[in-house]
Amino acid sequence: MSSTTAVGRAFGPLRAERLATFLAWGRIARALRQATCALAVPGLAITIFLGLWSLGAANVQTSLGQLPGPFAVWAQAEALYHEHLAERAKARTFYERQVERNARRLAEDPDAPVRIRPYTGKPTFFDQILTSLVTVATGFVLASLIAIPIGILCGMSQTLYQALNPIIQVFKPVSPLAWLPLVTMVVSALYVSDDPLFDKSFVNSAITVTLCCLWPTVINTTVGVSSVSKDLINVSRVLRLGWFTKTVKIVLPSSVPMIFTGLRLSLGIGWMVLIAAEMLAQNPGLGKFVWDEFQNGSSDSLARIMVAVIVIGLIGFLLDRGMLALQRWASWDKRAVLR
Repeated sequence: MSSTTAVGRAFGPLRAERLATFLAWGRIARALRQATCALAVPGLAITIFLGLWSLGAANVQTSLGQLPGPFAVWAQAEALYHEHLAERAKARTFYERQVERNARRLAEDPDAPVRIRPYTGKPTFFDQILTSLVTVATGFVLASLIAIPIGILCGMSQTLYQALNPIIQVFKPVSPLAWLPLVTMVVSALYVSDDPLFDKSFVNSAITVTLCCLWPTVINTTVGVSSVSKDLINVSRVLRLGWFTKTVKIVLPSSVPMIFTGLRLSLGIGWMVLIAAEMLAQNPGLGKFVWDEFQNGSSDSLARIMVAVIVIGLIGFLLDRGMLALQRWASWDKRAVLR
């Protein structure tokens, strides 16, 4: 009996170590399976999509030639990148020449007036992307700063909700193409300056985005605030919390999911609205790039438009993922499943 006990004691740690190793390998295998599924399934779907696109494009003839397939689009993406690098090289050379010329002028006359003229070359595809991103970010931030407070007030006050709801419901479905002419005329009348801080085209696009981003955030914030548990509201009354403290400590944390749902919807709508506004008003940005290529009518125009379409979609996806990550950071429930 004593010998059996001694053997058991000797092999006990070995069994425990083997069990721990087995469980560790099991976790690793499960993680590998999950990673494989996460990569293989989207990869397979993308491969099928590219194959169908390539087969379909080969059978479509347009006035500008054959509809470009994936390889033609990729070639034009590379061409746009090299054009951007060439334009940046021209800009550097332009400024270097000015610096050298000013240095020679100052060497001859230290009091000679010198200045650096800005480079006025054609904006590249990547410049247009940056312009659109700055514009949509400006319009979205302005809309959020207006919509979230209004939504909180409407959610906490039934009277205010009844007063503003008809206005919200009337303006919510208005197309951005209807807002743009009005915004353009108002900005042209009011934004008058010999040295404006922002270009009028930027102001027009940003305000149009703002007007179309307001409504989803207002509505979802209102619903989120009005859906806060009555028990929590009663607790705030028992504790005699002030309006501001109740809003910050109870209402906002409980409303975060709905608020961010509205923000994500608003950002997606704002991105779509901006592209349409840039195309219609010929304001700088990706929309203008698409319209210019359409008007250009060259054999490469279709492929370049497809590059812009894919980039617009990818940027929209990344903006949505960014808002989702921000929601995870701001939400008190870190275990909530967000999609």
